[in-house]
Amino acid sequence: MTKESRTHKSLLNAKVNLTFYLLSLLLSFFSRKVFLDHLGADFIGLTGTLGNILGFLNLAELGVGASVSYALYQPIAKGNRDEICRIVSVFGSLYRYIGGFVLAAGIIVSAFFPLMFQHTIFELGIIYFAFFSLLTSSLIGYFINYRSILLYADQKNYVVTAYFQTAILIKTLVQMALVCYTANLYLWVSIELVYSFIHATILNWKIRQTYPWLTASAAVGNRVRSQYPEIVQKTKQVFVHKMKDFLIQQSDQILIFAFVSLKMVAYYGNYILVIGRITMLFTTMIGGIGAGVGNLIAEGDKEKIQRVFGEMLFTHYVIAGIVVFAIYQGIQPFIYLWLGQEYLLSHPILILLLVNAFIMLSRGAVDTFNTACGNYHDTWSAWVEGIINISVTIFSCIQWGLAGVLIGKIASLVPIIVIWKPLFLYRTSFKRSIWHYWKTVALTWLGFAIAFGIASYSSRLLPFDPYHDFMQWTSYCVSLTAIFVLLYVITLFLFTQGAKDMTHRVINTMLKNNRMS
Repeated sequence: MTKESRTHKSLLNAKVNLTFYLLSLLLSFFSRKVFLDHLGADFIGLTGTLGNILGFLNLAELGVGASVSYALYQPIAKGNRDEICRIVSVFGSLYRYIGGFVLAAGIIVSAFFPLMFQHTIFELGIIYFAFFSLLTSSLIGYFINYRSILLYADQKNYVVTAYFQTAILIKTLVQMALVCYTANLYLWVSIELVYSFIHATILNWKIRQTYPWLTASAAVGNRVRSQYPEIVQKTKQVFVHKMKDFLIQQSDQILIFAFVSLKMVAYYGNYILVIGRITMLFTTMIGGIGAGVGNLIAEGDKEKIQRVFGEMLFTHYVIAGIVVFAIYQGIQPFIYLWLGQEYLLSHPILILLLVNAFIMLSRGAVDTFNTACGNYHDTWSAWVEGIINISVTIFSCIQWGLAGVLIGKIASLVPIIVIWKPLFLYRTSFKRSIWHYWKTVALTWLGFAIAFGIASYSSRLLPFDPYHDFMQWTSYCVSLTAIFVLLYVITLFLFTQGAKDMTHRVINTMLKNNRMS
């Protein structure tokens, strides 16, 4: 695969992701308001909790998709279709076993619902119907949609995004219309299930159209699986890391349900929705580059690898800084105007949310390169991170409730994600001193602090009241964020080499495009 094709696919992924982001942004907030008003915060909290329970059952999958994608890079680059068919078949066979396990585990877990949900206001009928509808939607991915792994590995995930997001947009509009007229919980859940089948049908039709030569099947995968021991080895390593990531990042709503209340799950979910949508605005523009980095690593140009890593590090820190500042300034008045004062969370919880968001956003460059290099063998770090998280979370939740969940996450992220993972990348793959990395990161943090302080002070000078209406809120947020972005980018350009390299690349690309036009 050539550099041009990698760049073209990355840009196409970014364009498609950004287009659907913009389409779904307004709809997601509007639909959330409609669902909360007509279905109630308890039901939204219930579906979130059931989704997290199902996520625990899906832990069995963790690692398989990443391992198979890694195994597909070489045959895709060489155009070896027979090898691709065999590897996708292996993926299909593994997914059949995983799907069977998830189904059995789901049935077993559902037997305990009368005990788990004995204090909720809902009848067991709607709880079981919602859970098994979500479970069926999940099983479709294991038994029908497994061939889509090739689209991701081939940097054509824009195909999946286009059909998946279109189905979600239509589904949400239908749900909103029906909820406004009927407020029927069973009907709302039924729409979720029906559109899962519609999406699966359309997606598989598109896969056959894109790869007419793809003849993958689970039966073939069972026969040839022994020929790919590296997939099993990588799967075991990735599984440990992915399981840890899930437990830390996706168990929030279950812990809040257990230690606080079902209604607080919905309140917390409102903030996570806002943070997620703002984050997606930026991450969609750099999504789908994992396969491209994998090919870059395979080329072996060490200087180029370091330059690209520096540029990615700069990009992720810019994104992290912009997102955190924008959320800090705008989320409280937005929740107030959108849902009402009763849905506001406290300022200390907001700070903890933003610290966690900054770490998760800024880690992207290190994670991408570790994944592209196949650096999964530090499984001990996943166990340490998980143990720290569980220990601190249980103690903190008892003391501080919702804040304790976030304290546990941050306490586990700092020693492993912030400190160890970069060191692991430099020792294992870059094979050079990590001093330059820490110097760059320290200067980046300093630049963020300077820009954050000056821009926040500037808020006193603005003639806008963000709590008054959405017009003033928009003016307030846009003005402050523009000030912050200008200060932040200038300081990073002065302090870091990655910012200079990225600026030169952008200028050269613009000049090249002007000459071509």
